[in-house]
Amino acid sequence: MDDNFISGQYDVGSKSKLKKFYDDNRIFIYSVLFTILIVISAVSFYSYSQNKKKTSLAQDYISANILIKNEDKDKALRILKKIIYSDDSTYSSLSLFLIINENLEEDNTKLLELYDHVLENNKFEEEIKNLIILKKAFYETKFDDEKKILDTIKPLLGKESIWKANALMLAGNYFISKGENLKAKEFFLQVLDIKNLNNEIIEITKQKLRLINND
Repeated sequence: MDDNFISGQYDVGSKSKLKKFYDDNRIFIYSVLFTILIVISAVSFYSYSQNKKKTSLAQDYISANILIKNEDKDKALRILKKIIYSDDSTYSSLSLFLIINENLEEDNTKLLELYDHVLENNKFEEEIKNLIILKKAFYETKFDDEKKILDTIKPLLGKESIWKANALMLAGNYFISKGENLKAKEFFLQVLDIKNLNNEIIEITKQKLRLINND
């Protein structure tokens, strides 16, 4: 039999099967292609929107810094709060720290609300989140609220965070300032139980304990 004839029959048969498959599954094929197109478009749009948002937040953050230098702190505060509520982990935290460093917000309650919003509405790497928690606890020492301070640092004490020693030191120093040396000693002793502790922190903690024991 002619090889060309056999080859031709094979090609015709294959094309017929493909056409039949296409005819039988045309709606499904179009649906899949349409879905893929939608997904690609959505991802592209999301990426574009995020980049645009980042650029806008960066410009606002720079504008706030300029306003601070020009002594227009009220307007700078409004811009920085707007950035915080945009819930971008980078610029929200930067804006919060700028507000604190420049003493832009005099209402302590509102400032703690900003801390809580940043912590609750942004995704951070664990140790960055722990650092923000620690900074919040430092700020709370102004209000002399023992329960609030201990509640804030509690998440850092129950795990091996790199900020655990700092949180324990904060609590110890807080109780020393209140003249409660026994409570302070409990926290300083916990510092010395931490493995691979920085030598400088070890020495500072031992000095604190010597001062307590000499009182």
